[in-house]
Amino acid sequence: MQEFDSTELEKYDGKEGRPIYIAYKGKVYDVTNSKLWANGLHMKRHHAGADLTTDIQGAPHEPDVLERYPQVGILKEEAIPAEPEMPHFLAWLLEKQPFLRRHPHPMTVHFPIVFTFSTSVFIILYLFTGIKSFETTALHCLAAGILFTVVGITTGLYTWWLNYLAQPMRPVKIKIPLTLTLLVTQIVLFIWRISNPTVLDSIQGANIIYLLLVLAMIPMITVIGWFGASMTFPVEH
Repeated sequence: MQEFDSTELEKYDGKEGRPIYIAYKGKVYDVTNSKLWANGLHMKRHHAGADLTTDIQGAPHEPDVLERYPQVGILKEEAIPAEPEMPHFLAWLLEKQPFLRRHPHPMTVHFPIVFTFSTSVFIILYLFTGIKSFETTALHCLAAGILFTVVGITTGLYTWWLNYLAQPMRPVKIKIPLTLTLLVTQIVLFIWRISNPTVLDSIQGANIIYLLLVLAMIPMITVIGWFGASMTFPVEH
């Protein structure tokens, strides 16, 4: 079986029709036939012709997906980078409860999405029907949205650090400031509504700003969810 060093491996970068090779834990795989590696680039950030041992360990899929592709060689031992150390307690916990590696954020992120959407929906229903219970339900959803947005931020940062090595990915660069903006908006609306229970009884003056902030949460949570989904369910062209 052919033996590669890092310089030789770099030649198989998938550009200009060249084969696409990647290395993982000393094994070199030919992923040329994978649509997810078109032109030697995967997920718009992983380049072929390199040792991706660290990157794959932080990927949202198991390393055994590489077994679908032929192994064409081995990587010289001196070219294999040392694996980053993980706190012993966390390593033990993940070994005992593997679902904590990838599932916490996908599980919790649905709650802030649904409660944020529900807040705006119930406000709209109140404006059309005049039924006060809709507006009260919107307040309850807003409170839950604040709580679960904090939970979503916490699990999101954990998942980003653990599975993506806290790399400055474009979706993350968009999600973090937008999520913080959403949280601030939720808190402002909640305090505003508690201090002025009749804020939506008449849509005029400052009350218009309140309504606009409520409606602004819909595009914010939509964009946040879209980029989150793009990381979980990538679409490569």
